[in-house]
Amino acid sequence: MIAPVPALALSGPEPAVSFFWAVYETGLPAKFNIILPGALKRLSDRLKITIRDVARAAGVSVTSVSRHLNGRISLPDSTALKIEQAAARLGYRPNAIARRLTRGSSETLGLITSDIAYPLFAAIASASEAEAARHGYNLLMLNSRNLVDHELAFLARIEDHQVDGILLLTNHSDDGRLVKCINRTGGVVLLDEDVPGARAPRLFARNADGALMATSHLIEKGHRRIGAIAGPHGLLSTTERLSGYAEALEAAGMAVDNRLVVHCDYDENQAAGAFKDLFEQPDPPTAVFTCGDMLALGAMRAARGMGLRIPEDVSLIGFDDISNADLLSPALTTVRQSPAEFGRRGVAMLLDLITGRKTEAVTERIGVELVVRASVAPPSGRRLWRSASNTGSEPPTGGLAPAREEVTEN
Repeated sequence: MIAPVPALALSGPEPAVSFFWAVYETGLPAKFNIILPGALKRLSDRLKITIRDVARAAGVSVTSVSRHLNGRISLPDSTALKIEQAAARLGYRPNAIARRLTRGSSETLGLITSDIAYPLFAAIASASEAEAARHGYNLLMLNSRNLVDHELAFLARIEDHQVDGILLLTNHSDDGRLVKCINRTGGVVLLDEDVPGARAPRLFARNADGALMATSHLIEKGHRRIGAIAGPHGLLSTTERLSGYAEALEAAGMAVDNRLVVHCDYDENQAAGAFKDLFEQPDPPTAVFTCGDMLALGAMRAARGMGLRIPEDVSLIGFDDISNADLLSPALTTVRQSPAEFGRRGVAMLLDLITGRKTEAVTERIGVELVVRASVAPPSGRRLWRSASNTGSEPPTGGLAPAREEVTEN
């Protein structure tokens, strides 16, 4: 006959827990579990493992266990091993909500992107998630579809303590609402595009340098009539990349011809229309610089539809070096900016901002490099006339006039 449990052992929570853990460590529950699995499981479920149980089993203080499991203390290897083994043996699972309340942190960062399907932004998001995880943070992906109302709602999550801070990849000009919201919430790092007046650290590419390299490469190949398909007016990337384009032309003694500069959203279909606009001109360019690789893809599609060959009839160069740009036909010459570096440095800047190690005034830049592939060649010496007056016939309804080649001097 088994002796009854002394009343003192069950008179309160602590004595009861102590008693049952003393029994547990004898190994008897495992044997009883064969006979009474249901009863013991129900009993076990009611006995919640706490940090005190881990401390008792490891023979250390509760404070040591708490700080070690939260990564806030460096213990001798032997002590750390005792804690981890005790936690594993007891099946201890830290209370995430309690831990976050204690630390005053959600342990989550946010990333707002205008379009998660855009290859560069998707690559930055992936790199940011990996870097956040390396620091023990979750990363919440927020796709705004480039709508300011969505961006404002997502930024409010900082004030609601759902995230500790946000990486913002906007892709439109601000009407004043974004800067006001950012300055109110704090905890924001701007990536790739600017929000003028925002009190936030910034991480941008060396846009002007990249465009300078791209345009200079076309000039070195002999091109003198160089078009540009740019992003929307007012964006940092548009302004800086066009300034590099203009600098290269001016350095070669050429003026910017505004008829050869067209603007559109960072959208493949709009870029195809912009390319057609350039080649509806009586004297179209022999080369085109695009401010983004997605714009270059639209240009490629439009060129094929118009019967133009790249690079034989027109050279093309992009900006971004998106994944698989080397697999296009022809492989795209482009300016590379590293999404991995955007993710790594962006998360580091945000964590430094949250912890007070970085000021809001800092602006850093991502390096760029020209990647030469097969979409650029010297001008062919032919000029494609696309207007009806030059073909001797009216253009077909809804389309361009048939192309006619005329040999001209470079």
